[in-house]
Amino acid sequence: MNEVRAARIEAKYSGAKTSEVKKQMEFGPRRGNDRALSSSGKPKNLRAAVSRLMKYVWHERLLISSAVICSLVYTVSSLAASYLLRPIINKFIYFDPSEPDPAARFKGLALWLILLAAVYGISVLTQWLQQRLMLKASQRTLVRMRSELFSKLQSLPVRYFDTHQAGDIMSRFTNDVDTVGEMLNTTLIQIISGAVTVIGTVALMLYTSPLLGAITIIATPVLTLLSKNIMKKSQKAYSAQQKNLGMLNGFTEETVSGQKVVKVFNHEDCAKDEFAYLNGKLCGAQEEAQFRSGIMGPITHQLCNMVYAVVACIGGILVAVGRFDIGGLTVSLNYTRQFNRPINEVSMQLNTVFAALAGAERVFDVLDSPSEEPDTDAVAMNEIKGHIVLEHVNFGYTPDSTVLHDICLSAKPGQKIAFVGSTGAGKTTVTNLLSRFYDIQDGTISIDGVPIEKIDRSFLRRNIAMVLQDTHLFTGTVRENIRYGRLDATDDEVTEAAKIASAHSFIQQLENGYDTVLENDGANLSQGQRQLLNIARAAISKAPILILDEATSSVDTRTERHIDQGMDALMKNRTTFVIAHRLSTVRSADAIMVLEKGYIIERGTHEELLALGGRYADLYNETAQLE
Repeated sequence: MNEVRAARIEAKYSGAKTSEVKKQMEFGPRRGNDRALSSSGKPKNLRAAVSRLMKYVWHERLLISSAVICSLVYTVSSLAASYLLRPIINKFIYFDPSEPDPAARFKGLALWLILLAAVYGISVLTQWLQQRLMLKASQRTLVRMRSELFSKLQSLPVRYFDTHQAGDIMSRFTNDVDTVGEMLNTTLIQIISGAVTVIGTVALMLYTSPLLGAITIIATPVLTLLSKNIMKKSQKAYSAQQKNLGMLNGFTEETVSGQKVVKVFNHEDCAKDEFAYLNGKLCGAQEEAQFRSGIMGPITHQLCNMVYAVVACIGGILVAVGRFDIGGLTVSLNYTRQFNRPINEVSMQLNTVFAALAGAERVFDVLDSPSEEPDTDAVAMNEIKGHIVLEHVNFGYTPDSTVLHDICLSAKPGQKIAFVGSTGAGKTTVTNLLSRFYDIQDGTISIDGVPIEKIDRSFLRRNIAMVLQDTHLFTGTVRENIRYGRLDATDDEVTEAAKIASAHSFIQQLENGYDTVLENDGANLSQGQRQLLNIARAAISKAPILILDEATSSVDTRTERHIDQGMDALMKNRTTFVIAHRLSTVRSADAIMVLEKGYIIERGTHEELLALGGRYADLYNETAQLE
């Protein structure tokens, strides 16, 4: 492969990321109004994050305090067990020749061993208790955090979900909450235990032998500095490895997903060459990174062995000259061997702590987001008949951009109002305002003479049934998904709604009929079948207002014509708003509103607008040719 082609491949895929990596990096909103996780994985406001998280931990203070006490007992008993080797060795292994009685020596040894076993037993028991207590405390904390987070999501306005990616929201429930749980499960106790172990080890080393303890303590910073230097040199190799891995994964994913195109244009050999080049680059980078990673452990281990050897030599000399006992030397060497372990563990756990605090901060961002404004001065309404009036309505999703301009229309109960126009004209925005997903800036919207902002949101939305362009089915049976439109509906009403939506025939052909379980948003159904179930869900609702937002866009023309009669029955006695690109579906509307750039530029019946020969006539002729 020539250098020009190689450079092109590297430039093309140097920023490539696999789908999984992309998912993990989906932090932050679409419009930049959320505080995303920093690339460093650390919280932006450490003190605030800790203070806020402590309020959750405070609920489990008794469990956590008990776990901390158990951890302290475990640490102290472990250190004590190590120190008990000194009298055992001095008295019963390298014993005093003036007391040669074997029976007395074995009896004493047995008693000391029983004491040692008891200390180790306490250590094991307290460690088990500590883990159980922290597991219970952490899970209770996570339950409380997840519950508050989910409850908060139910109170957030639609604007929040329109401006935040679904993957980002889900990551708060999974990645972010899980990192908090990991910290509470193990990290918090390990840090406390590690700190106590270090302090206790230092104290016992200096108590056993000030000279040998000082040697170990002084050597530790030197070892840490050497390890950091080795890691710095390894970072470049790891960066190169990750870069090449990203290029290879990006190329592989793109090629696999576009395999049909590769085969159509007969580029298999070209793809093999490019893959071989990227694979070779990755191989070289991995060899370098793995080599540097491989030598770091042995070098560090040998440096620790050198410290151990120095302590052993000096300690042996002290024993030989009678300045130190053999039991003390054994204990000192044991402490020297284990001294670096808790320090390394604590330093490694700090990364987990920062990640958990950053995750908690992202959860708190959601909890601090403003909820839907509460209804004030709501007018009590027993029912909604469906007389809707919009007068001089202006609206924009942001203050500096107006989407709807001076919208005026009236819909009487039982009428069918259609909205047509090009993409982005503002059709769906009108229906969003009717459901109070957004509140208008200017003008008025009234239902049965009551301003919409004076109607309780819950009551309003119970009286509106919607069929959206994007279908969504929940995990459960077909019957349960249809009944979602009205939970108290009977099985006969479910069947009747399916017949209205022309879904009954295909449901009967499913393996278990209405009891067929749907998973993954109804992945075992076609797009059109999923939409028919959504229409049945709206049909079962007794809501007097019906909104159909491209409801038949996912069904073919034959199926669409087949359900026309059912849709007429569905819309009977309901105030219906229809959004459609297929203008053939709105010919029977009582009034058709033609929107362009947020303005109603034409209005009238199908025949009136065709006779007008304006924008609607152009759209109708264009769609008629396509159909």
